[in-house]
Amino acid sequence: MKKKSLKLFLLLLLIPITGFIYSNKDLYFEISKNIDIFTRVYKEITFNYVDEIKPEQFLRAGIKGMLNTLDPYTVFIDEKRKDDIDLITNGKYGGVGISIGVRDNNITIMELMDGYSAQRQGLRVGDVIHQVESTLITKDNFDDVSYLVKGEPGTNVNIKIIRAISDTLEFSLIREEIIVKNIPYFGFYPVQSNNAYVKLNGFTRSAGDEFRKALSELKKEKEVHSIILDLRGNPGGLLDVAVDISNKFIKKGELIVSTKGRDSSSVKHYYATQEPMFANTKLIVLVNEGSASASEIVAGAIQDHDRGIILGTKTFGKGLVQTITPLSYNTSLKITTAKYFTPSGRCIQKIDYSQKNSVISKYDTLLVNSFSTDNKRRVFSSGGISPDSLVEESDYSGLLKDLMAKGFIFKFANDYFSNNQNLEYNQIKTEQLFSDFKLYLDKNNYQFVSSYEKKLTELATSLNSEPRYSSLKTKIEKLLPELKSEMNLSIDSNKKEISTFIEQEIASRFLGSEGKIKSYLDTDKQFQTALKLIGNELAFNKILNKL
Repeated sequence: MKKKSLKLFLLLLLIPITGFIYSNKDLYFEISKNIDIFTRVYKEITFNYVDEIKPEQFLRAGIKGMLNTLDPYTVFIDEKRKDDIDLITNGKYGGVGISIGVRDNNITIMELMDGYSAQRQGLRVGDVIHQVESTLITKDNFDDVSYLVKGEPGTNVNIKIIRAISDTLEFSLIREEIIVKNIPYFGFYPVQSNNAYVKLNGFTRSAGDEFRKALSELKKEKEVHSIILDLRGNPGGLLDVAVDISNKFIKKGELIVSTKGRDSSSVKHYYATQEPMFANTKLIVLVNEGSASASEIVAGAIQDHDRGIILGTKTFGKGLVQTITPLSYNTSLKITTAKYFTPSGRCIQKIDYSQKNSVISKYDTLLVNSFSTDNKRRVFSSGGISPDSLVEESDYSGLLKDLMAKGFIFKFANDYFSNNQNLEYNQIKTEQLFSDFKLYLDKNNYQFVSSYEKKLTELATSLNSEPRYSSLKTKIEKLLPELKSEMNLSIDSNKKEISTFIEQEIASRFLGSEGKIKSYLDTDKQFQTALKLIGNELAFNKILNKL
């Protein structure tokens, strides 16, 4: 009887082990078989297709096709984008210190980094990049500009730019090791207060040291009573850097984040390993839909431990972890290897890529679960981090959105700066600035077509095929000029919000990115709400369930 029992036990034990071995054998066989098929298809088409095939492009299209069946964060990084890996992992690269974008179909300098070659040698925000070395630049080869400008520190790159209408200038810039600032601005704000404001834009390798240094300098300057940490628009970065930054507020020994891979053996827990720099200081974290990944790790840890208030709008919802694997020929593969979970145990991933990119709704009770913070507040999985205090961003008028979309404020700031370089920033008068802007719009024949005007025009056009509505069409056509006249008056009626954005762009030209941020805070709805909340002890503690 005992022998029978022993045999049965051994049989039960062997079944899963044997099954696992065969499972792995099957997997390796499938890989080997399909690599052979893929190789044969690749060779046959490369050699025998009716038109000539470029082998490298053809193969890489195949790689791209495979990866397109997965999530958008699993990507092949070719040799042209090697500097992107240096930027992600080390927070630095070889370049000249510019950020670019597309304006009016031109590749335009959007930002200059303080202290680097481009700024020192006289490039300006708004300059159009016409040529890099021998390559003419258009919006069609926008993706190549970064590769052409970046390179080994100490080498030269020749750039031809167009300034104003036809003023072409040539620059020979020296590439330098560019260290990306994760913190473009920190300080006491309002200046006379004991409230510290820190704007964190990324989580590259140097972010932890920058953050520590910023907090140390603030403590040296005067006593810190409260901190507003701004993670809006921060797309994330390195997981261990997010853990390091969380550790500045989370008590030693407390869990910050956990990651879980494909099998149970790949679970990792990340704890606060140091005493926090600010253990009890009031803390508010500003977030929005642009706050993702590492930003959500920090916000999730602070929320789950009730260490501070999360204020703003719901975050992006990226609960996936990527690992970068070096490949041959200076290429790499960035692959999603795990999901991360906040201290309460929730995964905030919004899109389930295994289920045809379906968005997980908070109302889907099968996928969304309720969790508890340290103070027994309810928080939920999936769909990002929901703020403790929901404060929507300002809803701007259609006129302002149109001016921004067409680049009129941006171009006006470039024009104003070019014509007033001897002017001190504090000498600029808001009233005069707005008057100058209106003249600039007239000079450039700006016409605002409101959504109402578009709808009326569409209605009038659709009535053309209906003769019985001809009288109605005539009435609509008479109404259009009146509506247009009313809308033209909206420039003055929206003066306040337009002036705010003009002042920000002007501050950027005269004072750099730091000046632009400080100018923005004065009218920032979410920041101003955070300031009021910090000053209201009762409301602050009530939100965190500390009463």
